[in-house]
This record gives sequence, structure tokens and C-alpha cells, in this order.
Amino acid sequence: MDIKDIARPLDGAAISTFLRSLPTRPLLLGLGEATHRVDALPAVRNEIFRHLVEHEGYRSIALESDCLMGLIVDDYVTKGTGTLDEVMERGFSHGFGTFPGNRELVRWMRAYNEEHEQKIRFFGFDGPLEYWAASPRQALTALYDLLDDPLPCTRETLDTLLGSDERWSNEDAAMDPAQSIGRSAEAQRLRLIADDLVALLDTQAPGMSVADREMAGLYGRTATGLLRYHFWMADASPARWTRLSSLRDAMMADNLRAIADLGPALIFGHNLHLQRNKATMSFGDQTLEWYGAGAIAETHLGDGYTFLATALGTIDTDVPPPDSVEGVLSALPWDRILVDARHLAEALTRPSTRSSHDFAYFPLDPAHLGLIDGIVFLSDVAHRADVEKS
Repeated sequence: MDIKDIARPLDGAAISTFLRSLPTRPLLLGLGEATHRVDALPAVRNEIFRHLVEHEGYRSIALESDCLMGLIVDDYVTKGTGTLDEVMERGFSHGFGTFPGNRELVRWMRAYNEEHEQKIRFFGFDGPLEYWAASPRQALTALYDLLDDPLPCTRETLDTLLGSDERWSNEDAAMDPAQSIGRSAEAQRLRLIADDLVALLDTQAPGMSVADREMAGLYGRTATGLLRYHFWMADASPARWTRLSSLRDAMMADNLRAIADLGPALIFGHNLHLQRNKATMSFGDQTLEWYGAGAIAETHLGDGYTFLATALGTIDTDVPPPDSVEGVLSALPWDRILVDARHLAEALTRPSTRSSHDFAYFPLDPAHLGLIDGIVFLSDVAHRADVEKS
């Protein structure tokens, strides 16, 4: 099989042809990010999203960013609340608000919505956490305020149990379980209250507006997820980091399933989170393995989930070996390519696995090509200007 027969230059027509080759129209089209350190990937994502909106009926995009902060972005793009500068500062986690591609995405979405009655929406699908976790205050109190009696406690009791947010957001607790508040008496009681509030939401949902149900569901998922994460931050066993990594992706997957209920969406996050095979990452003297959000979501969505991985050829001066997957794709006569990954797996004969000088780039594993639907490949890219070369 000639690889040119299963690859084509990346453009809108290629995206549409790819979608029509699938067994069913996906509810979630996952576009994995090979690294967060290259501006070319968000730029390509923006082009793909514009085509999906204008030609394929897509109505939303979700990024690997704090789901509660994402509400600020969604309010701006749908209602014009705030300013673009404010939104980029307060609406993204992990420093993603500084990325030029994300600013351009938000600007375009607002401009589109000003001219169209049917709005496109923005979501964050990560939890309010990194290696540490935020206070559950925002999610718990917002859920509490959306519900009616009989509530499981007073608002004053809730505030007292939460205490100061600094106790929850202590970053040192990420590496020192003894500094975590997650197994304190207050945290344990808050887990029960959160469970009662989510159960109460189920009983009151029929009387709520669609918008309130959506918000309450988000707050409920986030509150219970954060309290669960804090509980296991206090764990001192060797399995601690594998469990925390799994719990983070489980929170992401819950958010993805809720987004899928709203119609077809483009999902943009790291390949590790969106791939079907287990993620593997070195962490200190450990090697962590866990299933990411895409794999978890697919167990519920089936063919409703589709995964496009991204891969890079030359990164600055880091050139892939010619017999690696990235090296083979670099030999094609196009700078940007969309390739059928399953057929690529059949066409390649014993490709090598690339070893990149960029520690933040995760090369394609030839053994897992059959678990990818398609690959978006960029042949020559550079690191972000503010990233120190490694």
C-alpha cells in the first residue's frame, strides 16, 4: 500500500472526507496535542474548528483547561460578558490564556456569535487541578444555591466546614501527603454533603431550567471530583500518583460525556489524555500508567468518540529518524497532512519509535497506530518563543 493513497494535504475538504469515512458521525472529535509547547498546533486546531462550525454543524469546542474557568470564556463568546483581555487572564488554567492561538480562537468565536443567532460555545474539560487541587468552595456553594429545600445543611455550616481556601490549595500537599486536608473530619463530612446535594439535584432536575440543570451538573461533578481527589492526595501509598492521575482523567471524562450530550464538539487536549491506549509517563522514580479521558469516555460513547492524534516532524533542529512514523510522514510532499492511521499501521513495516530531544514531546508509538483513527501531521515546527529549548 502506497502511503500517499491514505494521506492527503490537511484542509477543510480532507476533514470532511475523513468524517464521512467513519462508521457514524462522532459526538466528540478528539484532536490530541503532541506537546503544549508549539504554537502551530493551536493554530491548526483553529482552522479545523472553523471548518467544522461552518461546514459540519459543530457547535462547541472544549479545551484541556479548568472547567469552571471555562464558564468565563463561554459567557464572553456567547454574551459578550467582560473584555477579551480579562477573559484571557481569568478564563484559562495552566497558563493557556497566554497562547496566541487561544486568544485568536476566543476572538473568532465572539465575532462569529455576534453575527449568528445559533451560538457556538466554549468549554474547559479539565478539573480545577494540576498536581494539587483547588478548594471545592466555588462548586459546592454554587450547587447549593441552585437547589431548594430540604438541603442537607445550612449555608453557614457549609462555609464553616470549607474554612479558608488556602488550606485546600496548598501546593506543597502535592508532594507531601501529610499536608493534605483531604482526610480531615471537615473534608470527610463535605464529601457526604456533596453526595447528598448531587442526589438532591436528581430529584429536583425536572423542575429546573435547561441552563440551571447544565450548571448544577457541572458543579456537582466538580465538587465530588475535587473532594475525591483531595482525599487521595492524603494517601501515602506507592499507588498515590497513579490513582491521582486516573482520578483527574476520570473528571475530564465526566465533563466530556456532558459535552457530548449537547451535540458534536471538537475536543483539544494532550494526546496522553485523549488516546485510547494507556498513558505512560515517568514521574520521579516511578513509571505511571493509567487510562485517559478519551479511553474512559469511549467506553460510554462507543463510535460517538473519534480520536485524531497530532504528530510533529522536525522540531526546531530535532529531526526524526527516517524509519520512524514521523520520519516516514516527513518524506511526503506536504507540510501539513491528514492520514488514515489504521491503514498506516498496515502500510508500515517495522517502523522504529522516535526518541526526541524534546522531553515534552511524546512521539507516536507504532504499536498503537491501530488505536488511532487519524493523524494530523506537521512536518516542520518551532517551539513557542517563550519556551527554553531543551
